[in-house]
Amino acid sequence: MADIQSTKRLKALSKKLFALLLLTFSAGCHLSSPRTTASALHWQELPPIPDPEGFAGSFAGTSGSALVVAGGANFISDKWDDNCQKTWTDSVFVLEQPNAAWQTGFKLPRPLGYGVSVTVPGGIICLGGSDSTRHYADVFKLSWTRGKLDSSPLPLLPNACAYFCGAVVDNTIYVAGGIESPDATVALKTFWALDLNAPNPRWQELSPWPGPERMLAVAGAYQGAFYLFSGVKLEADSQGKARRRYLRDAYCFRPGQGWKRLADMPRAAAAAPTPVGLAGGLVIFSGDDGSQVDFKPLNQHPGFSQQMLAYDVKSDSWAVAGEVPFSRATTTLVEWNGHLVIPMGEVRPRERTQQVWWTAPPANGGTNQPEGR
Repeated sequence: MADIQSTKRLKALSKKLFALLLLTFSAGCHLSSPRTTASALHWQELPPIPDPEGFAGSFAGTSGSALVVAGGANFISDKWDDNCQKTWTDSVFVLEQPNAAWQTGFKLPRPLGYGVSVTVPGGIICLGGSDSTRHYADVFKLSWTRGKLDSSPLPLLPNACAYFCGAVVDNTIYVAGGIESPDATVALKTFWALDLNAPNPRWQELSPWPGPERMLAVAGAYQGAFYLFSGVKLEADSQGKARRRYLRDAYCFRPGQGWKRLADMPRAAAAAPTPVGLAGGLVIFSGDDGSQVDFKPLNQHPGFSQQMLAYDVKSDSWAVAGEVPFSRATTTLVEWNGHLVIPMGEVRPRERTQQVWWTAPPANGGTNQPEGR
């Protein structure tokens, strides 16, 4: 009888131990997922950009251990008036320490915004963009050294382009989509690459993704691959004017292997800050989901989505990973001092912000340098 009771107790103990191990294992897997890592982020504000309105479409990155934010656009008149005029800036703002004041008085070669910026060794590469009259093919690198900002030219893009996206994979810059001119009624389906390791770097045109053309898409780099998410397709309405169709499709490009379509996103995330690589995948913060595209009046617009979207690479699946304390579009994300930084951008259509948010990823987050927008 004693042996039978001992056996029963052993079986019961084994079941409890197995359940405990299973719970521990499941929790461990959960903690390493991009969804849980994203939900563990704690956001704080850095000193605001010293401008009354702030800007959208700015270039941003790091150089010489400093955070650099350059260019962009806002409004010089009543932004809620249908006849309001947008203005572009050439101003550059530099922050050398998180508790320091922004340094001002530096300038871009011209007023410029809505291009792509990526951080590489030695500086921030700024690509394309627009001003009040045209789009540009210019590419240049900004470098911050001992209180001085330098600008040096790089090979021009194959065509003028703005409202596109890009990222760096193994020291090669990849850029996708956009529009060629301010009055474009069709977005681009172009995919260009510039190998910075080449003795004489030149842009190459590669096969594009197997999906619609787009502008305002977002791009990120993770484990040697380029990821393309969301964006906007332009379609003609009954009067022949361009109307936006918000996209939820997603793609991965791996050099030497080509494109692969991924699971569709839970929602669109057009013009969102650069996706960041966290443990197991990528996370997208905020962005325009298109659900309020026809909202009137604009000055009562509720703002863009505050959701975080987490993509798990292994399972090819998406999840909503909580919310951020802000809504943002037409801005980028950079890594600085071990933190993720999102400077300025749009809160809702026509409304910019001076705010600069940052967060330190959890120790087990496995951040991957977010290089691009």
